[in-house]
Amino acid sequence: MAENSGSTLSRLTQRLLLVAVLAVVTVTYANHFHNGFHFDDAHTVVDNPSIRSLANLPRFFSDTTTFSVLPANRTYRPFVSASLAVDYALGRGYVPFWFHLSTFIVFLLQLAGMYALYLVVLRRIRPAAEFETGNRISSLLAAAWYGLHPAIAETVNYIIQRGDIFSTAGVVAALALYARFPKLRRSGLYLLPFVFALLSKPPAFVFPFLLWLYVAFFEPSRERRVYRSFLAALPSLSVCIVLLVFESAMTPKSYAPSILSAADYRMTQPFVLLRYFGSLFLPIHLNVDTDLTAFHTFNASALAGFLFVIAILVAAWLTARKESTRPIAFGLFWFLITSVPTSFYVLSEVENDHRMYFPFVGLVFAVVWSLWLAFEFLLQRVSQPQTTRQVVLGGVLVLLAMYAYGTYQRNLVWRTDESLWRDDIAKSPHNGRGLMNYGLTQMAKGSYPAALDSFQRALLYTPNYSTLEINLGVLYGVMFQTQEAAQHFQRAIQLAPGSDESHYFYGRWLYQSGDLPSAIRELETATRLNPSRQAAQSLLTVAQATGHAASYWVDASLYQYRSGNYAACIADAQKALNINPNTALAYNNIGAAYAALQQWDLAMQNEREALRVDPSFSVAKNNLEAYTQQGAQASPKTAEDWLNLSLHDNQAGLFQKSIQDAREALKLRPDYAEAYNNIAAGYEGLHDWDRAIEAARKAISLKPDFQLAKNNLAWAQQQRNVQPR
Repeated sequence: MAENSGSTLSRLTQRLLLVAVLAVVTVTYANHFHNGFHFDDAHTVVDNPSIRSLANLPRFFSDTTTFSVLPANRTYRPFVSASLAVDYALGRGYVPFWFHLSTFIVFLLQLAGMYALYLVVLRRIRPAAEFETGNRISSLLAAAWYGLHPAIAETVNYIIQRGDIFSTAGVVAALALYARFPKLRRSGLYLLPFVFALLSKPPAFVFPFLLWLYVAFFEPSRERRVYRSFLAALPSLSVCIVLLVFESAMTPKSYAPSILSAADYRMTQPFVLLRYFGSLFLPIHLNVDTDLTAFHTFNASALAGFLFVIAILVAAWLTARKESTRPIAFGLFWFLITSVPTSFYVLSEVENDHRMYFPFVGLVFAVVWSLWLAFEFLLQRVSQPQTTRQVVLGGVLVLLAMYAYGTYQRNLVWRTDESLWRDDIAKSPHNGRGLMNYGLTQMAKGSYPAALDSFQRALLYTPNYSTLEINLGVLYGVMFQTQEAAQHFQRAIQLAPGSDESHYFYGRWLYQSGDLPSAIRELETATRLNPSRQAAQSLLTVAQATGHAASYWVDASLYQYRSGNYAACIADAQKALNINPNTALAYNNIGAAYAALQQWDLAMQNEREALRVDPSFSVAKNNLEAYTQQGAQASPKTAEDWLNLSLHDNQAGLFQKSIQDAREALKLRPDYAEAYNNIAAGYEGLHDWDRAIEAARKAISLKPDFQLAKNNLAWAQQQRNVQPR
């Protein structure tokens, strides 16, 4: 009876300790539940209309376009998309708390599953009751270290990367069920978590190999061990092959994970694994987007990486030979096997923090069991084992607290886009994409000079990056530098003509600039390239209807005025008047544009029209008074004054007015060659080539060395021959 009570207490203590670990992990992550959406969350979550309705749940399993609005990023992960839709419904919108909560619950379940798996493995090699406490404590420490490790924080914080959590949790659960409940093997129920894992993210396909490894190491039979292990893995391997073929068929041809050289990428991966291994002990280089690039030659770093992999293989082989150290081999092989998918399948970046999530399940176990064996060895050789236990326990708790603090700080880094990308460029200063994304955070809060500085630095590292060109176009647009904005948008389209983003953002800027026909053309192209992007379709609908709204053209004319495009300002305001002749704001904008061109008579005339429509329009009253005073002071008094006025009119596209002003100059100075040249330029603007030729010849006759007039004459003669009037 006493033995039963002790056993019950032991199980209760075990559960309480596990609950305590999960509680500490929860406290450590308490500051992450309101962190925002970041990076790839944009195209898979925030901009993805499919997750906004639970009615789409069946579609997630049959239509890959529901995963992302970007064709190049569409892949088959139905359970991920379905979970996002549920989170959206629970929060009634994009409320980060609900998205983080569901991810975190699965994370905690995974930690519990890891503890169960570790404990089963250790009981296989140490089934005696005297080792039970050690088995439990070491399993608990391994799960705790993993749960509190800062390298895991990216996957927990990065909402769309829940695929890694679902995938890893499913594999851990399947293996734990297989190991802990042998009766489930015949029914195949242990395969259900594996199916969930594989339909969440493809790297779960390594499960059959992990299962084979477990059976070979911990369920040995004296005869035909390899054959027995293969038979154990065969059901999961069959399921895996079927699902992988199905996933491949479901993944659209547009999916493009990388443009990197496969040889360079794979040559770099052993060094990446070495960096991951180092991050387990000293996670000081964690960041969302590394500036590590693929190796193009076999350098010292590549050699170090390959030597590291060889060392791991040798260590795994040596520890596999002895039963007591076999969990170390299991963990090391787990680390290598689960790294295979991201090491051989070429992805867009050579390394990511979230790629450590799956491999660290095994690596943590291997390291903890190594340390536990060393601890047992130490206790046998010290004179005061109890004191040693207390010192070691205190040291372990301090280390776990340090890792937990690091995780807490990583959560703070993931709070906003600005904090995330500030951290990134501090650790990866040569990362063009990181610099661009940090620049976006500055542009969002109106710090345009800081944004421009980040974008220009990004150009040094990513000179042919279409997204960067788009963002430069957007930035120059809000800074009213229209020529630069147009150049960068056009450059983006040149770099990625098949990308709907380039056409959408260019079309949006054209719409804001008042170039409605061009805007509609670009938006139509964007929607044709990617019909699922609702923003482009919505703006296209608005743009097509906008041409019938006077208020739009008033706003467009104001934008042109602020950009210094006074002729365009007048033209857009006139379009508003064509729709509604009683638009006082349009008259006022025309008046302001003429005033900027120093056309005081026309400025005053339009302000009077504005007041005729709206006598209470105080802005027009003030403008009329100001223009009247300035016009009286600036009225042309000399031939030079009229010539300057003529030049202003020509530059504004007011060609007829420019000709009239030049003729006023000739009244005061009949032999004024420059005035005749302005007349020639005005007629060229009107495509009246004969009169342009006549005026240019007159200018040359008065001033034979007048090169500008000669150029105008040659141009007019050429155009008359091409396009005779």
